[in-house]
Amino acid sequence: MTPESHTASSDEALVRVRIEEERARLYREAGLEAPDSTPYQLETPRPFTKADRHKVTILFGGLSRCHDRLIHAVGRSRGYKVETIPTPTRDDYHVGREFTNNGMCNPTYFTVGALISYLRRLRDERGLTPEQIRENYVFVTAASCGPCRFGVYESEYRLALRNSGFDGLRVATFQQTKLTEMHEEFGIELTPRVLLPVFEAVLIADILNAIAQHVRPYEHERGRTDAALGEAMERMAALLSTPPPEPEKPSIAARLIARCTGLAPRHIAYTISHCLGDRYTSALTEAVRAFDEVEVDYTRPRPVVKITGEFWAQTTEGDGNFRMFSFLEGQGAEVIGEPVSTWFLYLIAQAWAHVRDREGLTASGEPIAARDLATRGREWIRNRAARIKLALGYRLFMREYERLRHAAGATTPPQADQFELARLAHPFYNRNCLGGEGHMEVGKTIYYATHDLAHLVLSLKPFGCLPSTQSDGAQAAVAAAFPCVSFLPIETSGDGEINAYSRVQMALGEARERCTEEFDACLRRTGRSIDEIRRFVEGRPDLRSPFTPLPHVDGVAGRAARFVIEAARRMDAAERNVTYGAARTPQSNSG
Repeated sequence: MTPESHTASSDEALVRVRIEEERARLYREAGLEAPDSTPYQLETPRPFTKADRHKVTILFGGLSRCHDRLIHAVGRSRGYKVETIPTPTRDDYHVGREFTNNGMCNPTYFTVGALISYLRRLRDERGLTPEQIRENYVFVTAASCGPCRFGVYESEYRLALRNSGFDGLRVATFQQTKLTEMHEEFGIELTPRVLLPVFEAVLIADILNAIAQHVRPYEHERGRTDAALGEAMERMAALLSTPPPEPEKPSIAARLIARCTGLAPRHIAYTISHCLGDRYTSALTEAVRAFDEVEVDYTRPRPVVKITGEFWAQTTEGDGNFRMFSFLEGQGAEVIGEPVSTWFLYLIAQAWAHVRDREGLTASGEPIAARDLATRGREWIRNRAARIKLALGYRLFMREYERLRHAAGATTPPQADQFELARLAHPFYNRNCLGGEGHMEVGKTIYYATHDLAHLVLSLKPFGCLPSTQSDGAQAAVAAAFPCVSFLPIETSGDGEINAYSRVQMALGEARERCTEEFDACLRRTGRSIDEIRRFVEGRPDLRSPFTPLPHVDGVAGRAARFVIEAARRMDAAERNVTYGAARTPQSNSG
């Protein structure tokens, strides 16, 4: 140790001693005992192991009704005992507040309250004792070590369970990129045999929800869309409840890929058969035929509202976001929800960018000397191999979503490209600023406004959500740079519902005006009256179908405005055919 470093360390030690002395003096003057300075250690939970798979029931929930139902079916197909916690209600929120700390965000209160309410029903209605519940159930949920309150959710779950009399219930958490208990004995099999059907269930649920959201505002008979969604959901759940056949023997290509990637050949063979097969696409085509029974009227203009924001708040369908989806539809709006699969694509794209940014560094983050050609070569190959794997995974995921979307009629919006979102957002929000939705909130606002996909972007988030609040701060600059942007942030909590509805109604009024002006302009462009178009539509069942193809029109976001252009085009084509046939008839007769 050099004299300089020894002096520096001595000074630091002296400063720490002085700080402790001053802290002790302040506590003495206040008449308080100095608290224990031992760092907090998160308790080591009892693991959920392979031996528990067939006797322990997995509790999960928190997504939409369709997502929970299909994931439940996949779990059952793989032999797991699975139960879904219902969508949290306002009563669950108050239960969560009772047993957790103050100042948490409402996803904590709603989620933990729903869990405790469910455990109470197990105790009171099924007659299970707390000891039986602890031994026979495990709660699986998301966790994070990010910069917001989400990072302490796990400890809050355990605190609430202890306070409510269910201390010791296992909580298995997974972070954004890995399961915290990911080891060989972990109770959930983390192989393509389980993960690929789960991803498939998420994609299918995303598409079914998107179809229902764009059909429901235009349905003739109220409730028919929800009935069709339930029927399609159950058909897909029946398929997902049956595991797909296993490949008999890995092909030469599968063995070659396995050698290059280090993965098991049987897993590669299963992935290839999964990506190339039509098991899910053909079943989805049949399932969405349930929506054919729903008659729609696309001549009624509806403002289009894109939902963004914090993941849980923009996904839940209950009191956690003031039932915003049903409220907007009740106000005559068409809702574009955010697919859950967007989050998977975001993680892959962020991982790819992280690997790219570390080019020229060792695995430990140290710069590689310019003269160390051998190390530079090895790290270059490692970096490129990692980027190729991530890019391949991203493209496969996007390809599968598009396959399913087209199998379902291709009437729902495609997935926004994550790299385009990052490019759009970067001047306003650095893509390397992590936490929450990262740059996606800003990127989506610009994307949906500039691509003529929505009249209003509505951001839902818990009160005081740090990452989302940072995004809101950048939205002022976005609105100045893009006058076409109409953006409204809404903070959700257990109360404040009336105030939130009032703000949404005001923003929706402006969006409705834009939608109406857009519709009138398109109607004038066709040279037809709305009565003419409606009379034509009455005689054309294909134009009253939810799956009527409507091509994109520059500067037009509303479905009704695009519909009148398409209907007028078909009217013109029909009139040309009639005129052409009438002109030829006399000539043919005279001949």
